[in-house]
Amino acid sequence: MDNTITVSGNLTRDPELRFTTGGRGVASMGVAVNRSWKNKSTDEWEEETSFLDVTAWGDLGENAAASLSKGARIMVTGRLSQRSYETREGEKRTVYEIIADDIGPSVKRATV
Repeated sequence: MDNTITVSGNLTRDPELRFTTGGRGVASMGVAVNRSWKNKSTDEWEEETSFLDVTAWGDLGENAAASLSKGARIMVTGRLSQRSYETREGEKRTVYEIIADDIGPSVKRATV
């Protein structure tokens, strides 16, 4: 089974680069993905936004952190990952994130 996802959206924050104890870079960032459609009942445009976390390892993460900033329009290809955790208050949470295989600027609506 293939678990590949590609999304196009805007960075919601600057990539945060950190390094593992072994020296491997890993960048974390957020992307907002918009979907719009025309409501046939009201003849009005409607919009929905999904917010996803993105994790990029190694050179990809280091290059993303050096090249991208909040607001940039990007395309991300990777695998969708789900993890669950419990908050300090004991609430259970589930997070969906993209483990990136590739990240690039999107030129559909703007130049780079």
